[in-house]
Amino acid sequence: MGKRHLLSVYVASVVVVFAAIAAPANAQTYPTKPIRLLVGFPVGGGADVAARVLGAPMSDALGQQIIVDNRPGAGSAIASEIAARATPDGYTLVSIGSSHAVNAALYTKLPYQPAADFSAIVLVSTAPVVITANPAVPATNLKELIALAKTRPGQLNYGSAGVNGINHLAAELLKRTGNFDITLVPYKGVAQALPALIAGEVQLMFASLPGSIVQIKAGRIRAIAVTSAKRSRAAPDIPTVAESGVPGYEASSWFAFLAPVATPKSIVTKLNTEAMKALATREIQESLTRNGMDPSGSTPGEADAFLRAEIAKWTRVVKEAGIRAE
Repeated sequence: MGKRHLLSVYVASVVVVFAAIAAPANAQTYPTKPIRLLVGFPVGGGADVAARVLGAPMSDALGQQIIVDNRPGAGSAIASEIAARATPDGYTLVSIGSSHAVNAALYTKLPYQPAADFSAIVLVSTAPVVITANPAVPATNLKELIALAKTRPGQLNYGSAGVNGINHLAAELLKRTGNFDITLVPYKGVAQALPALIAGEVQLMFASLPGSIVQIKAGRIRAIAVTSAKRSRAAPDIPTVAESGVPGYEASSWFAFLAPVATPKSIVTKLNTEAMKALATREIQESLTRNGMDPSGSTPGEADAFLRAEIAKWTRVVKEAGIRAE
């Protein structure tokens, strides 16, 4: 064996050794500067609340500030695109909601791949859609409501904060699962839809629990059921759709943290570890619950599988219901 060959083998060995040393060092030193956490909605929305509630204790644990950067627009697609194209070094993350999966179902030409272009970090929380009714509607539970709708096909109107969001799709899924028909009346946000329900302009509304719980408690609207698989910690007296006569039904808003796809696994693991520690504390659980959310928690793999399942689910609903992007 020649000296030149021996030298090349030696150099290659040194490179391997240094790479092995550098990998754990990367995780040990990260982060060395502030982390940007993108949110595709204005301040106060569910993804924003999840980012701020969980971001604060994670900042303390990591020793660097997590800065929430709100980039609303296009149903959160603007923030997701920025995150997908960011350098995968752990310093740009994104707090997404169920709209991330809905966008994947509605749009075939997004500037990013909703699952493939991201590394999931953690599922932060879920928040059910709540089916509500004007008190004048002669139905106090879901069985009565479905029976009423079947006697008046298409005559009951339901309000929704816009079209093609999780509230709209949750209604379409329930219509198909329960085999009844009600008519969508879209509004430009909850600020218009909720007063319309209270005034009786529409008989029903599919709304986020955080946005309607005050009016429910005040008796101005009637809660029929929540769309989550389990009753919400924020409103444990409201039954689920599944236990109200439509087994297998589930459609919730949810919030998760993602990183660009090539982010080192050691960094994703570190972020997940700190997120899970924070989610295990009573303070964070109570804070999320006050905001109408149910704390979740997951491994990165579980969060990724959940995201892909949600994309598949809503793609099927959009296709079967013939919903088009607007």
